[in-house]
Amino acid sequence: MTRALTALQRKTLKARAHKLHPVVAIGEKGLTDAVLHEVDVNLKCHELIKIRVAGEDRERREAMLATICARLSALPVQHIGRILVVYRQRPEQAQSGGMRGSDPARHRAANARPLRKPMRPIRSRATAARSAAARPAAPRARTR
Repeated sequence: MTRALTALQRKTLKARAHKLHPVVAIGEKGLTDAVLHEVDVNLKCHELIKIRVAGEDRERREAMLATICARLSALPVQHIGRILVVYRQRPEQAQSGGMRGSDPARHRAANARPLRKPMRPIRSRATAARSAAARPAAPRARTR
């Protein structure tokens, strides 16, 4: 997968990645084979992941991102601070089988939680007046 992402694809992936937490951390030993294996496993599971890099300068993080993408056939989405965002599309045979069905976007939309509670209907003054008129009048207090 050597093609680059379009601006719209990158924007969409950044929006999806915003709520994610880093699933792989690169420590002081740097980018080892074990770290690359963990990145590969997580890309197979999630397609889009965040990687936290501890204590490296910007050029080293850029080099790590390029190495990860080259060795794992992934695409760089974003490098912001010490966080790297990487994307690799799942193979087609993995998408067509299993519980996800043939269209994972439709599956996500069908099982998505609503973003907020539904709003209560707004009562207008006329509706409030009609409902007040329908209620029996409360007994008045006697005044002298």
